[in-house]
Amino acid sequence: MKIVKLLPIALVSLALFSCEPNDPTDPHEGEVITTLNVDLEAGGSTVTLNFQDVDGDGGDPPVITTEKLAANTTYAGSITLFNESETPAEELTAEIFDEAAEHQFFFATTGATMFAYSDQDNDGNPLGLSFELTTGDAGNESYTITLRHEPDKTAAGVSTGDITNAGGETDIEVVFDVVVE
Repeated sequence: MKIVKLLPIALVSLALFSCEPNDPTDPHEGEVITTLNVDLEAGGSTVTLNFQDVDGDGGDPPVITTEKLAANTTYAGSITLFNESETPAEELTAEIFDEAAEHQFFFATTGATMFAYSDQDNDGNPLGLSFELTTGDAGNESYTITLRHEPDKTAAGVSTGDITNAGGETDIEVVFDVVVE
């Protein structure tokens, strides 16, 4: 008889304490990026660097393609991003631009090439969807392009492209091995 009286209390207690908080989903969570295309234009011709990993981490290895760059040349660069794990594929470039305050690309090189930002968010901080790349003398280099979600754009060096103090989460990081000739 006591069990019958305690059953409703137990069920109410279970219902009250087993529910998870009703937290809203973060509308600016990290992006799913499977493809990163870099177009570099100089003197009327375009060089492309492409990264594609449609099945994500742990599946097939990514496909990375590069073309040769000219030595001592300044290129106007642009980045386009896609999520090709969906059908149809979703281009993410406009979303990154619209959420510029929450994103920033960082560029690193193992050689003499220099990167400079050509775009910015509404607060005047760099974004990196558009940039200039200036090559040095001929040789082999690696370019690392990293997109950070919610970096601290006020941290030391971040406005000049130093990722060291940026914080945030990495949406995508790609290393392109390039030949400059």
